[in-house]
Amino acid sequence: MTTDVQVQAQPRVDSEVGTLRTVLLHRPGAELKRLTPRNNDKLLFDGIPWVDRAQEEHDAFAEVLAGRGVEVMLLADVLGKALEDSRARTTGVLTAVDERRLGYELADSLRSHLSSVDAKTLAHVLTAGMTFEELPVAEGASLVRRMHSPHDFAIDPLPNLLFSRDSSVWIGDRVAIASLAMPARVRETSVLDLVYAYHPRFRLSGRAYGAHSAPVEGGDVLLLAPGVLAIGVGERTTPAGAESLARSAFNDGLAHTVLAVPIAQDRATMHLDTVCTMVDRDAVVMYPAVRDTLVAYPMQSDGSGGVVASGPVPFLSAAAEAMGIDRLRVIDTGLDSVTAEREQWDDGNNTLALAPGVVVAYERNVETNARLTEAGIEVLAISGSELGSGRGGPRCMSCPINRDSL
Repeated sequence: MTTDVQVQAQPRVDSEVGTLRTVLLHRPGAELKRLTPRNNDKLLFDGIPWVDRAQEEHDAFAEVLAGRGVEVMLLADVLGKALEDSRARTTGVLTAVDERRLGYELADSLRSHLSSVDAKTLAHVLTAGMTFEELPVAEGASLVRRMHSPHDFAIDPLPNLLFSRDSSVWIGDRVAIASLAMPARVRETSVLDLVYAYHPRFRLSGRAYGAHSAPVEGGDVLLLAPGVLAIGVGERTTPAGAESLARSAFNDGLAHTVLAVPIAQDRATMHLDTVCTMVDRDAVVMYPAVRDTLVAYPMQSDGSGGVVASGPVPFLSAAAEAMGIDRLRVIDTGLDSVTAEREQWDDGNNTLALAPGVVVAYERNVETNARLTEAGIEVLAISGSELGSGRGGPRCMSCPINRDSL
């Protein structure tokens, strides 16, 4: 149950492991039921999830968090609340309806229709999308409608909203709205923009990064310690994006050091948090195949609004130096190279810290969880057989809104 203190707390996140107080999740919904063998690759899913089971697994995940005193906010609820503001409704409709796809007349008619529905219905359309057969009946004579299959999307669904870490990330008391690289995810930005602009909880919060800047995704952003960020650069985040976010963080006084960390540009390592996440103040769980090769390009402010980069240098030593500690403890994924590769693919590195030394992890990564336990980390294991079909673990599925300071 949410306490008054939690409700009134202003959003702030300074680390990966400070005690988690508030988190934003997205419960799997109708958007996942839009996935078919014809479109799942385009929509970035490796398979077709059993949605009812995915919902059960997600509910269990939320219950684990709530059981540890975490306030769980669900995206459908906060989006619906934001859309009660007429300005949010207008903006939401404009960003969802693509005139280039639908043509002027059909787009204009659809905008009029969506402007007349209630906030809950509009929130559903913005997340689950709309097929041509779901368009208003009066538009049956439209050439665009007639030449599309009834099951084609007039408004694309957003199944990857499940991975709420990627589309926004809090740095200090400011939120960075991600600039998402993949076409299937671009519209997520506008949905989160509505939430943070118009929901009463966030209306006064500052922005740390603009969604129209160079590509940066939240799964690539690790808050190693207060004032120290690591940003993965690979398939989803570009060097320009990492530099832009660093410049913004320096100018806002949110960081003194930002480490740009190159990662392989492939599906298995799409974000930095697929190979490394923090599990304690001074400890990370890391894919051993990159332990000795991962490098960083340290960035600092030049004192006049610009960024000075150096390196490359070994990531682990650069991180420890920036954090002001002797070394980072490293807990390897798996026990051998084959197990490590399997468990990395199954999000063994993608843990969510609820407090220093307490993490949520998928239960299927047995060897990695055992290594974490041996290292003194408490592991709260959850099922993820269906949740993981989009390639994301507990960290990917959660956007921390409030954490205690370390």
